[in-house]
Amino acid sequence: MADYDENAVMQVTTAPEENLPEKSGRGIRFLTDFWEEKYLQEYIRDGGSKIKFVTGRRGSGKTYFLQLMSALARKQDYKTVQFSARDVWMHDFREIYIEIFRQCDILDCLEAVGNHLIAEMGYDHRDIPEGMRFIDYLSQNGMGDALTRREIRTLLKQLFLDNPLLDNNFALACSMLTGSILGYPVLEEQNRELLLAWLEGDRTVKLSQLRAMGFYPSRITKYNARHMLRSLAEIIRMGGHSGLFIAIDDLEILVSRSSLEPVHYTKMKREDTYESIRQLIDDIDSMKNIMFLYAFDRTLIDDENAGLKSYQALWMRIQNEILGERFNRFADMSDLDRLAAQEYTPEVIISISESLAGRQKNTVPLDHEKAEGIVKQAHAGAVGIPGLIQAAMQEVRDDV
Repeated sequence: MADYDENAVMQVTTAPEENLPEKSGRGIRFLTDFWEEKYLQEYIRDGGSKIKFVTGRRGSGKTYFLQLMSALARKQDYKTVQFSARDVWMHDFREIYIEIFRQCDILDCLEAVGNHLIAEMGYDHRDIPEGMRFIDYLSQNGMGDALTRREIRTLLKQLFLDNPLLDNNFALACSMLTGSILGYPVLEEQNRELLLAWLEGDRTVKLSQLRAMGFYPSRITKYNARHMLRSLAEIIRMGGHSGLFIAIDDLEILVSRSSLEPVHYTKMKREDTYESIRQLIDDIDSMKNIMFLYAFDRTLIDDENAGLKSYQALWMRIQNEILGERFNRFADMSDLDRLAAQEYTPEVIISISESLAGRQKNTVPLDHEKAEGIVKQAHAGAVGIPGLIQAAMQEVRDDV
């Protein structure tokens, strides 16, 4: 069979979410539906945090899986972040934090926090004319007196500075930015841009300019970036979201020796990456409402000299599950090849083909013999999850 077209598979199987073909909960949905229920709807939303790893050979469906989980996270009202290890340096957690921050739209979250503050004061933000700030609305209605302004300051302090999950400087910056959204306390545009640049880790920001504004932050580095990420996740939760979902693909680039790759990891950078992930695993219980999902080709496991097994401090933390006969959906490392071999039975392939045939004109579902042939390819290691689905798609078309 020819190489599968992952983009074609993604278009057919992920948008919109409710039209996914595997409504029976089998196949890849055997795992994603379980994670959606146990993690996205319950554990992470309730304040937990988790790191998961997905592996498999090339073509097993890792990118497909990440995109599907991200779609399910958005459906559950998470802020979602997706990027490739080919595009962001993984050895410095500061770079990871910056990419996450850029994709999260913190001002959107702070506006939602401001709306919560408005409600706490007994008002409805929907009553404020579009483009008008809260303080101007109060003044227009004769309620912008000194007592009311003091109440705004007090609530901002309670929301941000008294929150133990927020770094003090992160909290002060967010308090000032929320005040600027409300219109009080007043924040000049130049200072607003300075605060946002500092939160994003911009090294060109002069700390002396920030000190002139009344607070004394340090620069964001790989040493404090995880603490800043915890603060960002708390702001996202305060903004009314279920939490933060982060999907990182192509981690196998750590062991790639191809000169065509956009980044190249030296032994030192590779080990720094492994140590960074180890530290994240050790710190994850101190975070709340965050889920990390890393995906990588099996070469990252199979390469004894440069892969995960070469860094025992990390490998010991992610391979401690006991393998049983059945696929363990709670395991921190999931092998999509094993999932495909277990869950993609001829009946599941027929079900997929029936769903596809129902959405494409002049098509008919597969018979049991053809479905068995597709499944045999999976058991022989010839095709992964996206390939299984595309094989069903192609057979449905060929039957016309």
